[in-house]
Amino acid sequence: MDAKRSSVPAKLLHWYDANARILPWRARPCEAADPYRVWLSEVMLQQTTVAAVTPRFREWTARWPTIDALAAATDAEIMAAWAGLGYYARARNLVKAARAVAHDHGGRFPATEAGLRALPGLGAYTAAAVAAIAFGERAVVVDANVERVVARLFAIDTPLPAARPAIRAAADTITPDVRAGDFAQAMMDLGATICTPRRPRCLLCPLREDCRAFAAGDPERLPVKAAKKARPQRHGTIFWLERPVDIPSPTSPGVSARARQSSHHPGLVPGSTVPQTRQPEPMRVGGCRDEPGMTALVSREDQAREIWLVRRPPRGLLGGMRALPTGPWVEAAPALDDAPADTEWRVLPETVAHGFTHFDLTLALAVGRGVPHGEGEWWPLADLEAAGLPTLFAKAARAVMESDR
Repeated sequence: MDAKRSSVPAKLLHWYDANARILPWRARPCEAADPYRVWLSEVMLQQTTVAAVTPRFREWTARWPTIDALAAATDAEIMAAWAGLGYYARARNLVKAARAVAHDHGGRFPATEAGLRALPGLGAYTAAAVAAIAFGERAVVVDANVERVVARLFAIDTPLPAARPAIRAAADTITPDVRAGDFAQAMMDLGATICTPRRPRCLLCPLREDCRAFAAGDPERLPVKAAKKARPQRHGTIFWLERPVDIPSPTSPGVSARARQSSHHPGLVPGSTVPQTRQPEPMRVGGCRDEPGMTALVSREDQAREIWLVRRPPRGLLGGMRALPTGPWVEAAPALDDAPADTEWRVLPETVAHGFTHFDLTLALAVGRGVPHGEGEWWPLADLEAAGLPTLFAKAARAVMESDR
């Protein structure tokens, strides 16, 4: 570190002591942090904003206040509670890491970056962040905010992602041996509040005298990002299947076990059983936090309606999540392939658009009533919000329900 930049940690920490953001997972400057809360927040914050994570973090820590409590939760409970946060592999890795800490480490997180890195699902960034913030280990923590600050501070103009090794090496030169966790959070806060992607507030920055991009007069140019490639477009169909009125719900009062047998219901194989209606989990969650909940769209006349839900395959996109049935997601125009029931389907004029990391998806909406084939569960429409549908399927449910109004 040259003489000029040797003052960067002191300047930044002085600024942080007066300007640190107050966040529910964060300890005050110089105070010990809870490794569980640090780890949970870092996983939630990947690809998700602080504003979106904050209420969900409070829900999680109220329901599962310790790593042991989280490790004891079922996969279904975890995935339902994660609904709406996206990138569902994070939730699956969360469960694996929680159980590893609870069962293999006596409920205590490893206190080193290397030990944390050995936990299932913890990547280099998360391990470094927890090691620095929770345990005070000198670790180089580089998220998107830190990446931007360092690229400007050192005027690194190699386009991303090729610039990342140089950015990390530069960050290493200014990371202090003491208060490493506070320094990491200070860099994050500086990027989030001062060194922003657009219109950075350079005159308020404690590092402006050290910043090469500020000296050059064009900090907003950095970091340079490589041109994005056009994402592939895929199509498919979501099926909204309602229970026929002549098939009573297995949970309705007065319905005997014999009355549930398929011999009384057209379309069922004799001797088979009408699929059961599952009771919703007690925690109510919604797929789209910035839109009105689905419950608001349910009228008194809708109380008896039930919708067929399935579990997605454990591996792949939205793996293990409860969902509306869909056909394949392909490049061609949508069709009624893999419909969950042999019935007359009405295709709505509305479609649902959703973006995944590597492709954009447009889904047609097909509505029908019938007896389903395959595994699944009838879910009360009035409690659909409690099903924990991922954002994609919450959008679809909302679109169908709004089309009925």
